[in-house]
Amino acid sequence: MFYFHGMKAKPVWKTDHQSQLSLLPPSYDDFVPQNHPVRIVNAIVNRIDISSIEVTYKGGGTSSYHPRALLKILIYAYLRNLYSSRKIEQALGENIHFMWLSGNIRPDHNTIANFRSGKLKGKFKKIFNQVVLLLAQQQVLDIKDIYVDGTKIEANANRYTFVWGKSIANSRERIKKQLKELWRYVETVYAEEEQRPNEPDNFEAIDPEEVSKTIDQINKALKGKKTDSKVRQKLNYAKKNWPGNIAKYNSQQEQMGGRNSMSKTDPDATFMRMKEDHMKNGQLKAGYNLQACSNNQFITNYTLAQTTADTTTLIDHLEEYKESFGHTPDTITADAGYGSEENYAYLEGEGVEAFVKYNYFHKEQKQAKKEPDPFHPDQLHYNLEQDCYYCPMGQQMHNIGQYQKKTTNGYLQTYTRYQATNCNGCPLRGLCHKSKHHRVIERNHNLIRLKAKAKEKLLSKDGVAHRKQRCWDIEAIFGDIKHNMNFKRFALRGIEKVNVEIGLVAMAHNLKKLALVI
Repeated sequence: MFYFHGMKAKPVWKTDHQSQLSLLPPSYDDFVPQNHPVRIVNAIVNRIDISSIEVTYKGGGTSSYHPRALLKILIYAYLRNLYSSRKIEQALGENIHFMWLSGNIRPDHNTIANFRSGKLKGKFKKIFNQVVLLLAQQQVLDIKDIYVDGTKIEANANRYTFVWGKSIANSRERIKKQLKELWRYVETVYAEEEQRPNEPDNFEAIDPEEVSKTIDQINKALKGKKTDSKVRQKLNYAKKNWPGNIAKYNSQQEQMGGRNSMSKTDPDATFMRMKEDHMKNGQLKAGYNLQACSNNQFITNYTLAQTTADTTTLIDHLEEYKESFGHTPDTITADAGYGSEENYAYLEGEGVEAFVKYNYFHKEQKQAKKEPDPFHPDQLHYNLEQDCYYCPMGQQMHNIGQYQKKTTNGYLQTYTRYQATNCNGCPLRGLCHKSKHHRVIERNHNLIRLKAKAKEKLLSKDGVAHRKQRCWDIEAIFGDIKHNMNFKRFALRGIEKVNVEIGLVAMAHNLKKLALVI
C-alpha cells in the first residue's frame, strides 16, 4: 500500500492494444518459439517422401489441399492429444501453432477424416519408417538394438456385441441335431404305416442351401401325413430362419478367421481383458494387441495383432521389422510373454542375440538358493549316448517313443517319452510319482536346449543390463501413450484404419521425444 502526502496512490495499469492497427501485419512465425515441437513436426515432414500419397490424387478438377500439409496437421494434432477431426478443424481456426504449421489453410473435418482413414491407409507405415531412419541417422536411436513388449488398446466397438466362435459352432451343431430329430420323427410316422421314406442326402453339410433342401425333403415326406402341430410349427420356423442363420454363422466364422471371438461393430477387433478396467471386474472388451519395439524410448516398429497372447506375435512383428529395414535387429530383449520354443528357434535361425525370458525364469532364480527337488525331471541325469534318463534310484528310463503336437501358429513340437523299467517295490516310489504303473516322463529336448541357452544369455553381464534397460525403455512408452497422450481407445474401426491411427500416435510420440532431446 502506497501513500502520497497522506493520500492513497492510484494503481497504474498496463495499456492494451486490442484496437490498435499495425502498419505491417504480424507474422505467425513471430509467435512460434524456435524450440517448439511444431517446428520439429514441420522440419521432419518436409524431409520425407510422400509420393505414394500424391499419386492417389486425380488430375484436373478443383484444387486439393496438399497431402504434406494435411499430414503435418494430423501428426501435430496427435502430438497435442487431439484425435477428433472436428476438434482439429476447430484448432486450425483458433490455435496459432496450427495456423503457422498449416499456412493458415482450414480444411474441414470431413477432409481431415477422409485423409486419415482413406489416403493414409496402407501407406503410413512407410512414412513412419522413413522418420525412424532419419532419427537413426541423427544417432538419437539405434535400430539394431531393440526392446519388445505389447499392450492392449480398446477398439471403437460396443462392449456388448460379443460373437464367440464356440457359440457359432454350438449353434450349427444344434441345427444339425434338430434336423436329425425331425427326420427321426418322419421315420416313426412311416413306421406306423410300415413304409420307409427317402432319407435326405446329407445332414452333415451345414450350409444354407443344404439345410433348406433337407427341410423341403422333410416337408415333402410329411405331406398328406398326420403330423403333430408342434412339429409342423417347428418346420415352419426352420424353413423361415435356419438357412439365414446358417449364412450369418458362416459369414461370422469367415470374419473371425482363427480367432475365438469378434465384435459386431468392429469385426476385426477381438475380445480381451484390459489392465485399464474401471469396473474392476475383469470384463472383456473388444480391442487390439499393440506390439512395439523401442530404443532409447523411441518407437522403432509397431504392429497390431488380433490375438490376446504376446507369444504368437513376435515372429510376425520381426518379419515386418525385417521388411521395413531390410534386416533383423542384432539384439532383442523381451519379457517372459515371448519365451516359447518357436520364438527361440526363430531368433536362433535369424542370428539374433536374444535376451528373452521364459516362464518360471524368476521362480528358478528364487529357488536357486533352496535345495532342488531330486525327483523333478529337470534334476534327473540324462545319458546322451544311450538316450536314456536315470531315476533317483539309478534305474534306467528308456526311450519308448516320440509324438508331435502343433502350437497355435502351427509349429511342430517333438516330445520324447521315457519309462522306468520297474517301479515295483521301490522305497522312493511314493516320493517319485503317484502313477499306478511305472514312471513315465516327457521331454522336449529342443526346448530344453534353447531354454538353457536363453538362461545363459539372461544371466550374463549384458543380459542383466538389457533386462534392466527394458523396464524403463519400452514400458515408459506405453505409459506416455496411455496416460500423457490419453490414448486409450481407437477412434476408427477396422484393422487397416486402426493401423494408421496407432502409426500417428507412434509418430507423435517419437517427435515429442525428439523435441526434448535436441
